[in-house]
Amino acid sequence: MKIASGICALTLAAATTALALYIHALPPLDLSAAADRSTVVLDREGRLLRPFLTADGRWKLPVTSDDVDPRYLAMLKAYEDKRFDTHSGIDPLGLARAAAQMLRHGRIVSGGSTLTMQVARLLEPRDERNLAAKLRQAVRAVELEHRFGKKEILDLYLNLAPFGGNLEGVRAASFAYFGKEPKRLSTAEAALLVALPQSPETRRPDRFAEAVRKARARVLARVERAGIATAGEVMAAGEEEIPTARRSFPNLSPHVAEQIVAEAPAQRVHRLSLDARLQKSLESLARERSMGLSPQVSIAILAVDNDTGAVRASVGGVDYFAAERAGSLDLTRALRSPGSALKPFIYALAFDNGIAHPETMLEDRPARYGAYVPENFDREFQGMVSARKALQLSLNVPAVELLSALGPQRFLSRLRDAGISIAMPKEGGAPGLAVGLGGLGITLQDLTRAYVGLARGGQMLPLRFREEPPAANAPPIRLVEPVAAWYVADTLLGAPPPLNAVPGRIAYKTGTSYGYRDAWAVGFDRKHTIGVWVGRADNGAVPGLVGRAVAAPILFDAFARLGIDPHPFPQPPDAIVASTNHLPPPLRHLRQDVPKTVAAIATPALKLAFPPDGARIDLAADSLDSRGQLNLKAAGGSPPFTWLVDGAPVTGPLRRREAAWQPPGKGFMRISVVDGTGASESVSVRLQ
Repeated sequence: MKIASGICALTLAAATTALALYIHALPPLDLSAAADRSTVVLDREGRLLRPFLTADGRWKLPVTSDDVDPRYLAMLKAYEDKRFDTHSGIDPLGLARAAAQMLRHGRIVSGGSTLTMQVARLLEPRDERNLAAKLRQAVRAVELEHRFGKKEILDLYLNLAPFGGNLEGVRAASFAYFGKEPKRLSTAEAALLVALPQSPETRRPDRFAEAVRKARARVLARVERAGIATAGEVMAAGEEEIPTARRSFPNLSPHVAEQIVAEAPAQRVHRLSLDARLQKSLESLARERSMGLSPQVSIAILAVDNDTGAVRASVGGVDYFAAERAGSLDLTRALRSPGSALKPFIYALAFDNGIAHPETMLEDRPARYGAYVPENFDREFQGMVSARKALQLSLNVPAVELLSALGPQRFLSRLRDAGISIAMPKEGGAPGLAVGLGGLGITLQDLTRAYVGLARGGQMLPLRFREEPPAANAPPIRLVEPVAAWYVADTLLGAPPPLNAVPGRIAYKTGTSYGYRDAWAVGFDRKHTIGVWVGRADNGAVPGLVGRAVAAPILFDAFARLGIDPHPFPQPPDAIVASTNHLPPPLRHLRQDVPKTVAAIATPALKLAFPPDGARIDLAADSLDSRGQLNLKAAGGSPPFTWLVDGAPVTGPLRRREAAWQPPGKGFMRISVVDGTGASESVSVRLQ
């Protein structure tokens, strides 16, 4: 008896020593697999905007147990490791059961692995499935239990568990198979995700739906016995369809997401100021509105919180993957001509400098400023009008009159001092009065930011894309004083809205660049500012592309999707509210010491002189020049002139009224010319 006891003691001591030596020989536990996660971009409330593949091409979305439906966690423990909360990494009862099953069946029926042992296997993946591998997993499981708490170990499992293909972790699987966060799983969905990691490749729902159905049924039967789900819930869950295809991962605001990740590539989680719901709604709006436009035309939308400068939605284009629209370009950052969209700032600075008041009378009649002869969009004149009416009707001549009084260089300097980036033509020289009607370049981001300044009473803020507090102690930048900003806001609030829109809800302004290349609409209330741009990414002309007709309806629809009633603009106490006759005398009419020449001149209307409408042109006859080109001629109108054939530009802006065009062949074609004011004329001809 003593001999047997001694042998047992020696054997136990030898086994203990061998185990100690084995544990000592193991290398440190490598946790790099847990650290290798997908980069994710989240909205201001933590909702997923866009995930990115890892370097090895896998979806590994970070997740914790707090992000998962509690019923899923209960199902997971009931099915995989019902004593997870109490054991120390190894479940002796589970191992004993597995050993008995192996002796009874002559093969491994269940491994007896705990969730902690599975985490150990996922951290150190090996092909072997033998006792040595089980021993290693058991040792590592005990090590994990000593190093981490139960919640941390569970989080490791939720991140590392395989779900078939390139899906790793329960969050990636939930999005791929159900299109939702794992926080909102149904009973059937939770059971399916519990079943997949046991055999992820042979139970992929998109390939082996029947195998998944059987595995889900086994999980549901187990959770019913555990009392986690009722018989009725299990029956209903068993009848739910198996998802037979993977869904696309969210791809909201892809342009901003890529820019943010490029700025901090080592950071794995990026929290943005965007609102995922509003972003999705405005992206849908852009797609819906694009259906009535040319396939090459795109739409960009920017929505900003006026209180903080935080961008709540940024739609860089209609379709990120559309090659014909150059969808990968962020058109909120593209330099474009703003047309009349900068006019409110001419008025704001004129009001701020005491040059005018909303009820100051201005002259809307033919005028010449040196070689520059501005014209209104409709080529008509209103006579004497108030500054309020001139801005609401977007009259060009009064705006140029105010800009002449203010000075173009002073106008641009004030915008730049306020942080607005302006791009001038490369020709150089002093800026002329044309800058007030779109003779410069600006991005939708900068234009919208300028309007945010008006909504804030003239105080500027930088746009903010990250969900972080604004820079402390940053000195405020003021474009104009609150009174001038309120004058403009109150004036634009009365601008006639587009068809079927409610008047007086938002202050807004439209713009159309020369040649119908850009259509703009920017609007604001006290709380939000939204900017809209419509045009071609390649800066091509789009006949009929007018801000009021195309961009303004999108703007009003975007404000409606905010779901918030517009906030009114409070009147500053020192604002002068009076009719023209009751203004101080210097403000009743624009001061007369401004040098300008008024002349009773009128530019003839634009006409396409050659070829005439309905002409038949013989390509083999003398109608072509020696190079085989057709001479196109315009009469009247204001330069520069752009020529288009079937809607596609065939020349750039030209100062002269003639152009040569190489016909591509025979057939019916529509030839158009657009002048510098946006007026156009078209004819249909037959080449034979």
